[in-house]
Amino acid sequence: MRKITERAAVQSLAALAQDTRLAIYRLLVQQGPEGLPVGAIAGRLKLANATLSFHLKELAGADLIGARQDGRFIYYSANYPAMNGLVDYLTENCCQGKVCDVACAPVLKRTRRSA
Repeated sequence: MRKITERAAVQSLAALAQDTRLAIYRLLVQQGPEGLPVGAIAGRLKLANATLSFHLKELAGADLIGARQDGRFIYYSANYPAMNGLVDYLTENCCQGKVCDVACAPVLKRTRRSA
């Protein structure tokens, strides 16, 4: 797994600390390594091209996403090693430095469905 620096973690978190960028990033993570063309991102999130371009630039600058050209289209996709590196950085010393167990995870309250 790729280890990131404190500076890179701050840069990544700052890039994600905006609702539109977070929505773009989540969409790209959900899409998988294939990514999405710019037009599809704009259409799904109902964003103007100029707005989308600004936010994609911020996410790319934080190394959270990458772009590839395929013919006339530019596809953006999540940088999974960077994402995993950020999660690893954030959880590096959890559980007082011990190996984490399910017991560490927050308990989700489940509700019963009525039949």
